[in-house]
Amino acid sequence: MNPRIFVLALSTFAFGSAAFIFAGLLERMAADIGVSTAAAGQLQTAYVIAAALVGPPLAFMLGKRDRKRILLIALTLAVALNLGCAVSDRFEVLAVLRVCSGMVAALAGPAAASAAGTLAPIERRGSAMAVVSSGMTLAFLLGIPMGSVVGAYFGWRSTFLLAAGLAAFALVAIALVLPPVHPQPNPPGFELRWRRIVAPLLATFLGFGANMQVSTYIATVVRVQTGVEGAGIAAFQMVVGIGSIFGLSLGARLADRGRTEYVTWSLVGIAGAAVLHLIALHHLAPAGWPTYALSAFAFIAASTALFSVGPMNNVRLVSVAGPNAPFALALSGSSASMGQALGAAVGGALLAGFGAQAIPLGMTSVALIGAVLFTLAAKKLV
Repeated sequence: MNPRIFVLALSTFAFGSAAFIFAGLLERMAADIGVSTAAAGQLQTAYVIAAALVGPPLAFMLGKRDRKRILLIALTLAVALNLGCAVSDRFEVLAVLRVCSGMVAALAGPAAASAAGTLAPIERRGSAMAVVSSGMTLAFLLGIPMGSVVGAYFGWRSTFLLAAGLAAFALVAIALVLPPVHPQPNPPGFELRWRRIVAPLLATFLGFGANMQVSTYIATVVRVQTGVEGAGIAAFQMVVGIGSIFGLSLGARLADRGRTEYVTWSLVGIAGAAVLHLIALHHLAPAGWPTYALSAFAFIAASTALFSVGPMNNVRLVSVAGPNAPFALALSGSSASMGQALGAAVGGALLAGFGAQAIPLGMTSVALIGAVLFTLAAKKLV
C-alpha cells in the first residue's frame, strides 16, 4: 500500500479527536460558562449537524478539486477555530465556532477518503479507506483520552489547544508528504443507483444515534456508574477506542465475506450494551471492581458493535456507487453526523428530564428501531 495513505489518517485523527475532545470535561466546562451540562452537550450537536448538512453538498461541488489543497485549507481553518474555542468564554460564541468546525470537518472527511481511493490500486481501495477510517479509531483510543487528561490538569480550554496542535501536525505532514491528488472521472453511462444506499445510511444514522447518547455524556454516565471523575474518565474513553479497533476488524472480516446483513446484529449489540449501562447506572452490580468492569465492558461492547457497521456499509456503498463512491461515502458521513446529533439531543433531553439513569433506555430504543428498519430496507432495496 502507498505509505502516503497513512498520512491521510492524521487528518481523520485530528478531526475525530477535535469532535469529542472536551467530552470528559463537559460538566466543568458547563459550570465555567454558566450553562447546564445538557446545554453544553449541544455544542456537540451543533458540530455534527453542521457537518451533516454541509458534507454532501461540498463533496458534490468540490468533486473535481485537488484533494491535497482541500485538506490543507480544512486543517488550517481547524487550527484557527480550535484556538478560538480555547479563548472563548461565552456559550453563544462557542456554539458558532463549533458550527464552523463541523463544516470544516465535513470538508476534510470525503477529501481524505477520496484521496486514499485514488492513491491505492483498485484491489486495495477498501483497505486504503479503512486506513483513513483508523484515524477515528485512534482518536477514541488516544486523542480524546489525551484531551481528558490534559483538561483535568490544565482546564477545559487546554483541550482545544490540544486539538489545534493535532490539526497543525496533520497540516505539516500532509503539506510535506502528500502529492496533488485529482479524482478520476466517471465512466460514460454510469448511473448511481440511489435506492440501494438507503439501508446502509439508515444503519449508520441510527447506530450513531443510539451510541452517542452515552458517549456524549460519558463524564456524567461514568461518574454516576462508578464515581470516577476527572482524568479517570480517560480510561473509559480508551476502552471505547479499544472496542472500535475490535469493531473495525470484525466488520472488515464480515465485509470481506459478503456478510453485510450482520449490520442488523451489530445494532442489536448496541442495544445489549445499553442494558449493561442500565444495570451499572442503577447500581445493581456489587460496588467496586465489579461495577468498574461492567461499565467498561458496556462501553467496549457498544463501540465494538458500532464500528463493525462501518466496513460492512462501506462495501455496500462502494459496490453500488462505483466511481461516485466518494459522494456516497460523504452521505454516509453525513448520516453518522446526524446520528451523533440525534444521540446528543436525545441523551441531553433524557439527562435534563430524568437523570443519567434514563439515557440507556433511549439508546436501546434507537438501536432496536435501527435494526428493524435496516432489515426491512435491505430486503426491499437490495
